[in-house]
Amino acid sequence: MGLFTEIFSWWGGNTWGTRFTLWRHGRLVGEDEFGNRYYEQTSGPQILVGKPRRWVTYRNMSESSQIPAGWHGWMHHTVDEPPTKETYTPRPWQKAHEANPTGTPGAYRPSGSILTATAARPRATGDYKPWQPD
Repeated sequence: MGLFTEIFSWWGGNTWGTRFTLWRHGRLVGEDEFGNRYYEQTSGPQILVGKPRRWVTYRNMSESSQIPAGWHGWMHHTVDEPPTKETYTPRPWQKAHEANPTGTPGAYRPSGSILTATAARPRATGDYKPWQPD
């Protein structure tokens, strides 16, 4: 993010307040394959009882579906060790992480949807009867 967007747009992700908090109370734990950086609180008030606060700064826009599964578990205190310290190898059937495509051209569009390329709905089969109030 550029200097201008960090000063004036809080919705874009990293801001000056975040930078200051990272400098004062944060420790860089690791970075994922998308360039998101993960931090853990080293000092200051503890948010969770006995557990340090954990947070992420996104490389692009702030979208929580950009966090891979391994880092998601670490962020929510499901696992203690971050994925950078684990020796986990994914199974052959596991797919690579993909951000949520809702609202983009890559979103799922079932047949019959008005947003599909054909946009022609199949004819009704006659088994539909609309509700009529009495």
